[in-house]
Amino acid sequence: MKSKRETEREISQAIIRFEKEFMGRGPLETKSYIIEDMVLVRLKNVLTPAELKLAESETRERGRYLIKQVRQELIERGRSLLDAVINDILKVDVISLHTDISSKTGERVIVFTLAERPEFDQP
Repeated sequence: MKSKRETEREISQAIIRFEKEFMGRGPLETKSYIIEDMVLVRLKNVLTPAELKLAESETRERGRYLIKQVRQELIERGRSLLDAVINDILKVDVISLHTDISSKTGERVIVFTLAERPEFDQP
């Protein structure tokens, strides 16, 4: 059995792989936190160059809205993959996934709620 810290690193690496393979671009930095029966993943600099241009365009609000909508749809399409990755690492079922992205900072947050608290080796 792995420690909590090792497991959080493994989740971060798996999310980076998902972002690169499924979304087409990985974040520059990712950090995962397991908090009781939740997993919080914070990804920095996930926007593509095209999304950055859209967010800075004259119709900035519309561009930001479009970025959020497209990213939300993509996450929904990849949801089964994400659930499977978390289940494989933690051996606990995912109940729900919540996410949001900032088109200003390029930061994304993903929260997984779990069926129960995962177990770890004590440090």
